[in-house]
Amino acid sequence: MINPKQQTIEARCESAGLRMTEQRRIIAKTLQNSSDHPDVEQLYSRAVIKDPGISIATVYRTVKLFEEAGILDRVEFNDGRSRYEDAERDHHDHLIDLQTGEILEFFDNEIEKLQEKISKKFGYKLLGHKLELYGIKLENTDENTNDSN
Repeated sequence: MINPKQQTIEARCESAGLRMTEQRRIIAKTLQNSSDHPDVEQLYSRAVIKDPGISIATVYRTVKLFEEAGILDRVEFNDGRSRYEDAERDHHDHLIDLQTGEILEFFDNEIEKLQEKISKKFGYKLLGHKLELYGIKLENTDENTNDSN
């Protein structure tokens, strides 16, 4: 059996029993090939290149369907736009640049361990979390390094 994380969005839609029209397939492939966190308008502008007959309403309905089926996760980064990412992506957190809107994905074992420690301290078993950091890029100073102190 194939690990769900190895399946494409299109294959997981089919496994979930969703009826996959050609336009839904194009939208699924467009999402699969996205390295960012597109909103519906961005998905539409990418999908319409492959099929000019796709309407924005179709993209909205398809994204909602995929989200309800657990195929996509909706993320919101305080900019008023709902964005989407594959629900089966490896766990990661987000760092959002408030000046440029750039969204960086990262994973840090120390943060993961600290979250476990905090939940145990308060008598909880951690089942999941979402971490979003908001900031602005530092000018080129000694503080703007990748070294951890």
